[in-house]
Amino acid sequence: MNQENPNPQFVVCVDNSNIEASLEFGKIYRVIPDADAENEGLLRIIDESGEDYGFTASRFFPVQLPAQLEQMLSVAY
Repeated sequence: MNQENPNPQFVVCVDNSNIEASLEFGKIYRVIPDADAENEGLLRIIDESGEDYGFTASRFFPVQLPAQLEQMLSVAY
């Protein structure tokens, strides 16, 4: 994962190989803060099942969204 923003609020899935049912390539996901998961190289997100799980951080790329869009998406999650 890009180290410029070590605690992103939103990420884009850039690798869903072998877990296509859990993650959609190119989809924006909200990161759930979890220091223990991050220490293990994982990001905790809500996957396609609606449950939150830890996924390898390298499967995602952090994105900085416009404040208005980030606020709208934060309410939706």
